[in-house]
Amino acid sequence: MSNRPATPLLDKIQSPADMKPLSDAQLVQLAGELRAETISAVSETGGHLGAGLGVVELTVALHAVFDAPKDKIIWDVSHQSYPHKILTGRRDRIRTLRQEGGLSGFTKRSESVYDPFGTAHSSTSISAALGFAAARDLGGQCEGGLGDAIAVIGDGALSGGMAFEAMNNAGHLKKRLFVILNDNEMSIAEPVGAMSSYLSRLYAGEPFQELKAAAKGAVSLLPEPFREGAKRAKDMLKHMTVGGTLFEELGFSYVGPIDGHDMDQLLAVLRTVKARAHGPVLIHAITKKGKGYAPAERAQDKGHATARFDVVTGKQAKAPSNAPSYTSVFAETLVGLAAKDPKICAVTAAMPDGTGLARFMERYASRCFDVGIAEQHAVTFSAGLAAGGMRPFCAIYSTFLQRGYDQVVHDVAIQRLPVRFAIDRAGLVGADGATHAGSFDIAFLANLPGFVVMAAADEAELVRMVVTAAEYNEGPIAFRFPRGEGVGVEIPADAKPLEIGKARVIREGKGVALLSLGTRLQEVTLAAEALAARGISPTVVDARFAKPLDEEMILGLARDHEALITIEEGAIGGFGSHVAQLLAEHGIFDSGLKYRSMVLPDIFVDQASPKAMYDIAGLNAKDIETKVLSVLGVTSIGTQRA
Repeated sequence: MSNRPATPLLDKIQSPADMKPLSDAQLVQLAGELRAETISAVSETGGHLGAGLGVVELTVALHAVFDAPKDKIIWDVSHQSYPHKILTGRRDRIRTLRQEGGLSGFTKRSESVYDPFGTAHSSTSISAALGFAAARDLGGQCEGGLGDAIAVIGDGALSGGMAFEAMNNAGHLKKRLFVILNDNEMSIAEPVGAMSSYLSRLYAGEPFQELKAAAKGAVSLLPEPFREGAKRAKDMLKHMTVGGTLFEELGFSYVGPIDGHDMDQLLAVLRTVKARAHGPVLIHAITKKGKGYAPAERAQDKGHATARFDVVTGKQAKAPSNAPSYTSVFAETLVGLAAKDPKICAVTAAMPDGTGLARFMERYASRCFDVGIAEQHAVTFSAGLAAGGMRPFCAIYSTFLQRGYDQVVHDVAIQRLPVRFAIDRAGLVGADGATHAGSFDIAFLANLPGFVVMAAADEAELVRMVVTAAEYNEGPIAFRFPRGEGVGVEIPADAKPLEIGKARVIREGKGVALLSLGTRLQEVTLAAEALAARGISPTVVDARFAKPLDEEMILGLARDHEALITIEEGAIGGFGSHVAQLLAEHGIFDSGLKYRSMVLPDIFVDQASPKAMYDIAGLNAKDIETKVLSVLGVTSIGTQRA
């Protein structure tokens, strides 16, 4: 406790209602204490630091002016929601962030009435807020009541098309709605695109900075005595800046830019719009990601995501690495291939560092495209590159690829365009929980005609799959790999492409065949060793391909073994379902084969360590061993049931 900051005001805040009696000066003090508490908590848990530090003053101001939980504050993505959680009755649990049984790293409806909408993917907040506003006007009811709806969205998230779809609809409906544009010129990576440039121009000129109170869209919201002066200021500014024209054309009153760290400005603007707004209002606040903590401010990603760290030095406590990460193996392999093939290019959706493509971008800037938080566009853009004769690698996390599925179907698969999908964060991912798990890509890709779907069992196999994808030009191809380190196998210096649809035998056995897809192979091998100690010697196969299946090998395994079990890090409807269909079509079940499929359970697995999550999922070595014994009818003491 002695290392924790002194927070005399914050100690008195159990809910936002406790903030109402505070003076403006006390709210400034509260923001300072809240920032210190956020830094202290994340130093113990790790997590998303910079985003929360950038909105400390905004968080205090919103809760001081509005009346949550009746007023619905929706944090887009919600990386920035830790200060909000501290102010809304969860301070006593803030040091359980992202841990098993602890607070979520994102807003979560089941966690608190102050989290009216769960968010973890970007660009959704305005749509949800508009839904709350419409429900309010229609007489809807929900926990806490229905008052104002406030969406807090970053400039990076504003590159997502869904945000503009929502703003277009909000302008049409003319509902009273508040959108806070938290403009820190950062998402996870540096923002890209014309929208970011547009926002930068809004506050680039010094005269405009000096006349924030006369912001173009604020005129109609100001008290009457100030309006004439504001209109004159508006005329002066007309030829200096484009102002909020785009937002006003969408039907929003535009207020700003304002200093998102100046409590006086924030409180004045929020109080004014709350009192006077009738339709949708966009408040443009300029903030600094990582604000108030020097190590975060200095970091390239502004402290976006961090392991546990020392508060004084900012040095992170990272475990020593025993093997390269899968992401780095993918990136290094792709860079090497690009050196030999000028047609290889890469596309990412605002995740150059997370997907490893920052290395590619440094070497081949003209062939690497960060399209912003726009997965739909990323997929179709990649399709266009492929149609134009390039060899595009579209690198997107499994959880984010879901956002571009319609484009995967129509723009890639139906046209049989050779887009190479590098699917990072496959399987269960730990502290980010269910919202970021890569659970569904096997199922939703392998059901598409003409799609090749691979899953790497280790880092050496990943290298071979990258090479395979680079050379494959018959249609779309995907390879998936997990978050974190590889298993430490030797990486081939001159990898050859795999034969499409061919599995590999890892261990010859009899009685039962274990057919593994992906990195559960390590657990399957451990299970096989435990079973061997019991006198059961299973055959172990690395399937490599979810599609096309190695039909010859699978049918052979089915004929030569009493039981066949598939194991995969994916949901129902994936690899195991395709194997079952194959066996059924060939009448194998009529011969008495015992078939089981081990997949992720039909639940969203909550945050925990990856091992604990796979324990919950029943996909660790002990679970596989138990499944084999059950299928063979062997009791715990090693006898076979009659």
